[in-house]
Amino acid sequence: MFVGSLCLLAAGGTIAARTTSEGRAVAADAAELLDAVRAFGDVSVEDVDARDVARTASFAATTADVLRLAEQVRVAAQKYEGVVITHGTDTLEETAALLAVAHRGPVPVVLTGAQRPFDDPATDGPRNLATALRWAASADAVDSGVTVVFNGRVLPGIGVRKVHTLAVDAFHAPGRGPIGYVGQDGVRRHATSRRPSPLLPPGVAELPRVDVVPLYLGADATAVEAAVAAGTQGIVLAAFGAGNTTPAITQACARVLGVGIPVAVTSRVGEGAVAGLYTGGGWDLAEAGAFFFGDLSPWQARIVLAAALAVEGTAEGVERRCRVWLQEVGAIPGQVE
Repeated sequence: MFVGSLCLLAAGGTIAARTTSEGRAVAADAAELLDAVRAFGDVSVEDVDARDVARTASFAATTADVLRLAEQVRVAAQKYEGVVITHGTDTLEETAALLAVAHRGPVPVVLTGAQRPFDDPATDGPRNLATALRWAASADAVDSGVTVVFNGRVLPGIGVRKVHTLAVDAFHAPGRGPIGYVGQDGVRRHATSRRPSPLLPPGVAELPRVDVVPLYLGADATAVEAAVAAGTQGIVLAAFGAGNTTPAITQACARVLGVGIPVAVTSRVGEGAVAGLYTGGGWDLAEAGAFFFGDLSPWQARIVLAAALAVEGTAEGVERRCRVWLQEVGAIPGQVE
């Protein structure tokens, strides 16, 4: 049984979806989601204020939508002792990153969702929501920043990834692991999730365009050139291995860096950090001025880079801001400057 007031923000997703003749569609509202939690006797919902903020699948959400959600979270965190958000799983890790770069203060912000729809006989949504509420209301959650609760695990918002398309055990934090668990024996926190300084100020309505360029066998410079032509202000490479690129993309990125567009290097591999090691690939990128984003996924790196671009006017300032923030969350080594 928890104490204290919580705010539930329902933002759509499978957790609120019902199956129709034309596929799954978001249908259940925040009150229905909260009512489904009553089946779990170890959770009280009387002190939860449930609100609908969006009724869409997360694959249809925009960055502007999530920025509006971040503002709603900011306002709720001034009134409540914890904020829980139900969200679609497709872009949950990106929303977690955006909320993390904007979050201020010790109030826990917790994201959860489901892999099976609301009307599935074996839906995982109510249990995940009950678990998220228990975590958000516990003393262990205070000052934990943004976390993701799924299948009993409490995962750090920075570093979390969706690792399975349909299984209920869909989210992990490779290389980091859970910071805690919520189960029949209660809430257990066994690690510290680093809560960084806010990177993004309140009131930002849109982020600068940042494109992710995937690497694959024989990839040429087309994607990089198209991103520049479309007006990109930053590029994230989903590179091979520990941060390598084809010669064509290496050369294209050197040209991009030369005109002041920052290039962030991440890996298409599911776990591990990147480093500039190989001639013709990562080494040349580092020499040209690309910045290596440690163990962040391409999708979370895109959010962090865009947030830095929103508040800094030069490539040097963007890299400096990213470096300090990434050190704070443990994504790259080194002491915080």
